[in-house]
Amino acid sequence: MESKRQQKFAGVIQEELAQIFQREGTSFLPDTLVTITRVRVSPDLAVAKVYLSFFNTNNTTLSINTVNAHAGEIRYKLGGRIRHQVRVIPELTFFVDDTNEYVERMDHLFEKIAKEPRQKEEDSE
Repeated sequence: MESKRQQKFAGVIQEELAQIFQREGTSFLPDTLVTITRVRVSPDLAVAKVYLSFFNTNNTTLSINTVNAHAGEIRYKLGGRIRHQVRVIPELTFFVDDTNEYVERMDHLFEKIAKEPRQKEEDSE
């Protein structure tokens, strides 16, 4: 369970990274919309796991690899924004958030179940 401090710090990182991706993300991911869905921070605030969702892209693996290749540059830009609020700029690791894919898959399964004919319950009396 995350402490209030971790949650607050994760929120700050999420907001600042969102602005970085919105303004400067097109330089390394053209025509791709990147959404930061969740940020998890270690108890010592030195490591941040950032979960991303990509829109308008066919290859999410390539997109996450591109973001990870630019992680140092993104961390530097983040440091310029939050340097007066923290002592240490956290190491950033990026992951694909596949929640949307999971929800779509579950919706498809529920639709498939709903379309199947229902069997009449037999009374075994």
